[in-house]
Amino acid sequence: MTKVVQTAGRDALGTESPTSHGGIFGLGGPNDAYAQYFTGQSYLNPLTDPEKTQFVANVTFEPSCRNNWHIHHAEEGGGQILLVTDGEGWYQEWGQPARRLLPGDVVVIPANVKHWHGAAADSWMSHVAFEAPGTACANEWCEPVTDEEYAALSLQ
Repeated sequence: MTKVVQTAGRDALGTESPTSHGGIFGLGGPNDAYAQYFTGQSYLNPLTDPEKTQFVANVTFEPSCRNNWHIHHAEEGGGQILLVTDGEGWYQEWGQPARRLLPGDVVVIPANVKHWHGAAADSWMSHVAFEAPGTACANEWCEPVTDEEYAALSLQ
């Protein structure tokens, strides 16, 4: 009889398992509602009810998955905050070098800054995400991060 043990996203036979990812908050379900704004598969685990309070969610990215460039607009306040809980990933602001993300990293993204974030090519990545309260907040989805742009990150 074979005993299977879960460690670092793989069972004892070395098989990758999506359910072993998601960090301390869990994987959640496929992020189908926003799939058009992602390259690759992401998962969403809502942690709060947006009808009752500030919406906070755990977002998990499979290796190489990333969201499109996007902007969290606000007239006052606003922006987004990411708390990395598992794996390795990337964050980049338009016109700036990408920043590697590791568990424990906090990314405070000011309103009206074009950016993207996602997993490293060889790692799953999870972060807790929430939009900071503000006035006239709206999200604008922009173009995808190209495969060429993304592949260049491994050279950094």
